[in-house]
Amino acid sequence: MSNLNTLKPYFLKATEEAAIASAKWRGKGDRKAADAAAVKAMRKVFDDVPFDGKVAIGEGERDEAPMLYIGEQLGNEINNPNVPKVDIAVDPLECTNHCALDKPNAIAVLAAAPRGTLLNAPDCYMDKIAGPPELVGEISLEASVEANVESAAKALDKKIEDLTITFMDRSRHDDLRKRLKSMNVNLAPIGDGDVSASIFAANPKHSVDMLMGIGAAPEGVISAVAILGMGGVFEGQLKFQVSSDVGMDLQNEQYERACKMVSGDLDKIRSAEELCTSKDSLFVATGVCSGYLPGVVFNKNSVITESHIIDVSSGQQEYPKTSREF
Repeated sequence: MSNLNTLKPYFLKATEEAAIASAKWRGKGDRKAADAAAVKAMRKVFDDVPFDGKVAIGEGERDEAPMLYIGEQLGNEINNPNVPKVDIAVDPLECTNHCALDKPNAIAVLAAAPRGTLLNAPDCYMDKIAGPPELVGEISLEASVEANVESAAKALDKKIEDLTITFMDRSRHDDLRKRLKSMNVNLAPIGDGDVSASIFAANPKHSVDMLMGIGAAPEGVISAVAILGMGGVFEGQLKFQVSSDVGMDLQNEQYERACKMVSGDLDKIRSAEELCTSKDSLFVATGVCSGYLPGVVFNKNSVITESHIIDVSSGQQEYPKTSREF
């Protein structure tokens, strides 16, 4: 069991409260209000956690969103040498747009690990590839799209045309889409939510066989922790220029900040084990809108949440269901 296990109830409460707060904004068309509600609720829980916590990677200026900002200190025992020092990768509301429109796979999610073991990087982008345990050692960002598809088909004992590959539905992936389509694989583009998509890809029982393409770096680190515990494969490479809607000033700022924050080569392809260098880590997510997890259910006098916890050290997965009265 993880040495962070004593903090697991607090982390679960943090994602549950963020999920409940944001779920009150489901379908109301205001993603910023939903995100702000999630951040406020999660921060309130963290204020009472008996640990010395710090946000290693999380939301930033890209969306001009409310945030648990990178470097923010968390907990009520900051600088106490007798409590766990913990790094947090966090997205209080993954899939803000989906929450605003009441579409699937919005979640409140975090990953926790000992201080200094999570990638500490600015809120930039990350090229990613993920798959189930059968694809460990078979796929990599170092290989071409075509080579990865062929390797995956062989390792999974499937025809190429029977593979299903998911990616963010963005113009930056026009070439990726074209190359996959030319190989006749099944395409599963998603609007938002590449944490959920990464977990789908890492689950051998799911219809998705692999995730490819560029998404947000914080979600990449969170996904890496989950997939470490699932025994799957994940690789990520930081990216600072992915679309015309990201101004050059912001690109330069992200790169300069990354030079100060990230040790080693910024262009390095990092495995899940390099994005989170400790197995003493936890992944915790709570559903907001039904999809990967059931969404928050509001009854007359109670609220029900369903979550997913992965203890990386043991590989144990839990799906707690919590009901509480108003």
